Amino acid sequence: MASKGLRKILVLHGPNLNALGKRNKSVYGSKTLSEVNGLVQQRARELGMETVIHQSNSEGDLVDLIQKEAGGASAIVINPGALTHYGLSLRDALEDAGLPVIEVHLSNIYAREPWRAHSVVAPIARGQISGLGWRGYIAAVEYLSTET
Repeated sequence: MASKGLRKILVLHGPNLNALGKRNKSVYGSKTLSEVNGLVQQRARELGMETVIHQSNSEGDLVDLIQKEAGGASAIVINPGALTHYGLSLRDALEDAGLPVIEVHLSNIYAREPWRAHSVVAPIARGQISGLGWRGYIAAVEYLSTET
C-alpha cells in the first residue's frame, strides 16, 4: 500500500512518445505507449495509487494539464521528450505545481547526441531516470509510492 498519503500521480508524455512501438525500436523499445501506460497503471494500482496519464505533442497542452490537475495530485512523472532541452514554459509549470517531479527518459540521454544531455527539467526534479526503457516509469512510480 502507498505510504505517506500518496494517492494520485500525473504521468505525462511529451512529443513523439505517441509513436512508441513504431519509432526507432533499438532506442525506444518495442512497447507502444498504450502498453507502457497499462503497465504504469497496473503498478500504481498495486501500490494503492491512481494515475492521470496524458500525452501531447504540444507544450501548451502539457502546461494546461499540469495547471488543471496539479491541485489534486501528489506527484508528477514526466518524460518531456524533446521538450527536455528547451521547454521552459513546461519547466515553469512543473515548478509552480509544487509537487515532487521525477523525469523519465526511455533512452540514456547521456550516451546519445551531446545536445540531449541538457535538461531544463532536471534542476527542479526530485530525480531523473534515464536509460531503463519503459521500466523507468515503473521505478518512478515505486519511488513515489514511498515519498510525499
